Amino acid sequence: MEIAAILAVVVVIFIARTFRIVPQQHAWVVERLGRYHATLEPGLKLVLPFVDRIAYKHSLKEVPLDVPSQVCITKDNTQLQVDGILYFQVTDPKRASYGSSDYIVAITQLSQTTLRSVIGKMELDKTFEERDAINAQVVSALDEAATNWGVKVLRYEIKDLTPPAEILRSMQAQITAEREKRALIAASEGRRQEQINLATGEREAFIARSEGEKQAEINKALGEAAAITSVAEATAGAIRQIAAAIREPGGEDAVQLKVAEKAVEAYAQLAQKNNTMIVPGNMSEVSALIGTAMTLMNARPPGPAAGA
Repeated sequence: MEIAAILAVVVVIFIARTFRIVPQQHAWVVERLGRYHATLEPGLKLVLPFVDRIAYKHSLKEVPLDVPSQVCITKDNTQLQVDGILYFQVTDPKRASYGSSDYIVAITQLSQTTLRSVIGKMELDKTFEERDAINAQVVSALDEAATNWGVKVLRYEIKDLTPPAEILRSMQAQITAEREKRALIAASEGRRQEQINLATGEREAFIARSEGEKQAEINKALGEAAAITSVAEATAGAIRQIAAAIREPGGEDAVQLKVAEKAVEAYAQLAQKNNTMIVPGNMSEVSALIGTAMTLMNARPPGPAAGA
């Protein structure tokens, strides 16, 4: 019974050491008699008990690695407290097992030294503006070196950049001054735009007034021209009527009579309004004018005279 129990235990141990189940996204490195033999992929695998040994077990998943905070000095001799996070993945289990005694420590140390080198080439302001460039340079340097370790560096991200307190205060003062400057510029631009708007409004108002005055003058001139035209047309019509009346029988006699009457009235008014009597130089002309008027009045028939 004891021998059977011992044999059963040996068989169980033998089976347990012979059949191995490798989880998904894992790779196991097998050594046979102390030497690399094979890499076991996920699934049920067979190994020789007491001859083969699972020397290393690697996860093929993407691994985030926190890079410890460190002090970096910029190109303008400013100290920065920098920390970041690194993402890598084992791509070659054999190299990851034998390429480095501890690839995680190697990656961490290399990322820190590379970061110090990259930041040392930049000024303080550039380090805040070019984080993507810093990350890309660190990844490029790490990926080239990590190839021998069977590791692929995927990404590196700077979590925080912390300058000294004095630099923070000066940066805050600079930001405040810049904001005040932008506020003053905005206010001056507002005043400038206001003046431009007022000037534009005044110019447009002046143009509108001048256009109105111009149109008013044009309308007035057109009205006066129309009035003059109407008066001229009326005068011309009256003259045409008078000319037509003169051409009729007795028209010239009526004109002479009218002229004589106006002359006599004019002399009469001068005699009434002035103390000095104005006597024409040729009295015979006056008597002739009066005689002509009297002759016309006596010779004119009653009917036409009344019509005149």
